[in-house]
Amino acid sequence: MNRCLVFLLALVCASVTISSACVAAPSEWVGFTLDPERGSDRIHATFRDDSRSRNDSNWSTGFRPSDLIGMDVAGFRAAGTRPVHFAIIREAGRLDCAGNGGNAHAAGNCRFSVDPAFARLLASRGIAQPTRDQAFAMMAVNVRSELINAIAAARYATPSVDDLIAMTAVGANGSYISELARAGYRPDSIHSLIEFRALGITPEWIGGMARIGYANLPSNDLVQMRALGITADYISGFDGVGYRKLPVNELVQLKALGITPEFARAAAGRRQALPPVDELVQMKVLGHLR
Repeated sequence: MNRCLVFLLALVCASVTISSACVAAPSEWVGFTLDPERGSDRIHATFRDDSRSRNDSNWSTGFRPSDLIGMDVAGFRAAGTRPVHFAIIREAGRLDCAGNGGNAHAAGNCRFSVDPAFARLLASRGIAQPTRDQAFAMMAVNVRSELINAIAAARYATPSVDDLIAMTAVGANGSYISELARAGYRPDSIHSLIEFRALGITPEWIGGMARIGYANLPSNDLVQMRALGITADYISGFDGVGYRKLPVNELVQLKALGITPEFARAAAGRRQALPPVDELVQMKVLGHLR
């Protein structure tokens, strides 16, 4: 179901709260602002490249105070104005930031630097050297070495930098790859792996389907079922009406048309035999039942 993938990848940016291009594209200096995050003790940070006129150069997310290394949190929250400095350190690189703050607000500039060891790891795995924009994005979504090593161990084709960013953004990490393998699944490409994770196809969800009689399904069937929101309860509802172990293609057709177990029960009425699935479909399309 690769036709879903372009749409899914378009949603990656929203899922990690990096703005429309999903990349920060920093210049030599990256501006920052810090403010309290509503409803929590986290600090909301926005990083921007003021040299660009568009809003696709922003990265905005919440941090635990301990993630802002060297930050005087008490001083940030106290009345008055004072110097503020902190660092965000991740495997792919780091931001070193300084400015002024107080009254629970701060602003200033950061310098971004790539981690040399991470750059060497990319090169050792045959991954093309990232642009500065891509390097910043890897730091922002927190691409980690364990993902790169897991991809190599699972013998996937060499990923691109954008693949690594997309995988990390949707949560397809090394643990996810190994847990899928233990459940008997190895998507045939990096893009399929991203699609699996973006749809929420987890070992737990696969196990739930197996427990109601849908074990060892082809990957494409899992994608279709998950994309349409077919749940174990939905399938069990049809079992309860009398439609036992419906084939996946029929479940997909029923769900796509919004046909529920209740609709099927009403369609059966007082008949001695249940109407076949294609008759349910026809009744739904023609509006014979609401």
